[in-house]
Amino acid sequence: MNTRAHTTDDRAADGRAPDRAARGPRGGRLRTALAASLAGLVATGSLIALAGTAQAASTLGASAAASGRYFGTAVAANHLGESGYVSTLNTEFNSVTPENEMKWDATEPTRGSFTFGGADQVVNHARGQGMRVRGHTLVWHSQLPSWVGQLATADLRTAMNNHITQLMNRYKGQIHSWDVVNEAFQDGSSGARRSSPFQDKLGSGFIEEAFRTARATDPNAKLCYNDYNTDGVNAKSNAVYAMVQDFKSRGVPIDCVGFQSHFNSQSPVPADYQQNLQRFANLGVDVQITELDIAGSGTAQANSYSTVVKTCLAISRCTGVTVWGVTDKYSWRSGDTPLLFDGNYAKKAAYTSVLTALGGSSGGGGGGGSAGCTATYQAGTSWADRFNGQVTITAGSTAITTWTTTVTVQSPQKISTTWNGTPTWDTTGNIMTMKPAGNGTLAPGASTTFGFTIMTNGNTQPPTIGTCTTT
Repeated sequence: MNTRAHTTDDRAADGRAPDRAARGPRGGRLRTALAASLAGLVATGSLIALAGTAQAASTLGASAAASGRYFGTAVAANHLGESGYVSTLNTEFNSVTPENEMKWDATEPTRGSFTFGGADQVVNHARGQGMRVRGHTLVWHSQLPSWVGQLATADLRTAMNNHITQLMNRYKGQIHSWDVVNEAFQDGSSGARRSSPFQDKLGSGFIEEAFRTARATDPNAKLCYNDYNTDGVNAKSNAVYAMVQDFKSRGVPIDCVGFQSHFNSQSPVPADYQQNLQRFANLGVDVQITELDIAGSGTAQANSYSTVVKTCLAISRCTGVTVWGVTDKYSWRSGDTPLLFDGNYAKKAAYTSVLTALGGSSGGGGGGGSAGCTATYQAGTSWADRFNGQVTITAGSTAITTWTTTVTVQSPQKISTTWNGTPTWDTTGNIMTMKPAGNGTLAPGASTTFGFTIMTNGNTQPPTIGTCTTT
């Protein structure tokens, strides 16, 4: 793929690294149960709500949504033409992070000349599937075109702020969280800032300036600081903690902290992982697991993944988990087989452990299985104050006589009109459960559709579509 393989400095000869320099210790976790009584669970901040059903969800995204969280993956635009990749992505995940397509060298290779083709491809695919998008990343020392480092101080400040503004305006209203600044602290025991064009020329204030520029550009997006080797309590995470604490005390806009969580046998999930993430949450910011991958295989890998997922579920302000890639064969460290699907897109033991930790069940109806049914979202016409959406219900390998799914919108959005279905609502009005209106009986592989209009009220995020179930 487009990412670099794993070496001592985390760079490979054939691509790009996720977002990290040489690594030391790392960290991860999550858990939940899905029951019919959860139909009233709603979004808080950047959380996603999903109406409960009588049976456990059978995919990662739907299972995470039942607890108000997302389960996402890094996506490379150049793999969106591969059927196995797209099928797995669309079935299992409800959030995506562009792997390289939003980084500086991809979006502004020459000063003032922006290229958004790859990023647009990932964002449009995600929104067409009703998935959320994490923006990654605005200011980072790596994958910078050479012209950035050659700028004098005043020009660099102008270029940094312009880059933030241009990217965020391009995707305004489409990104739930942005990694505003990435990996600004050194490894080791110093807790010092990393040398970079931004740090060396603009000084330590560049992080605050980047966050203030980001807030002014898109007031509705969550603004995150993202880093690696901060998963446990150590000098580096202490330095980040002190920065976040200072920002919160002075009103500097920061909403979330991302923990990359790259683990292996030498750098396992730290024993104080939950304690560390919780102390950040106690500062009044969300925490997100942003680039999870765990080297290994079998039971050991599965247990580590389960620990990470359960950790997130144990922290109310942990809003979601993103794994760094769909399949082992395209991982930035593919030799470590660190993901949930192998090179043939078969589910690994780690997949089952994550689904179980989330409260899901591989035996549930729908959700991508060959039996039951599936629900897929397609964006329709949009206007200044509203947009249409359509959901396609497709029967699996056997005929069905009825179906149900959910559509969850984010406040202050409201669904104003529906067609080709019979809707009911939870008490908040944010979760619509849709059942057939004379179109419940479907032959094997046959499809039907229903649609709706969403009044944006200033929020253009696509809805979250729940698992299709049969009864």
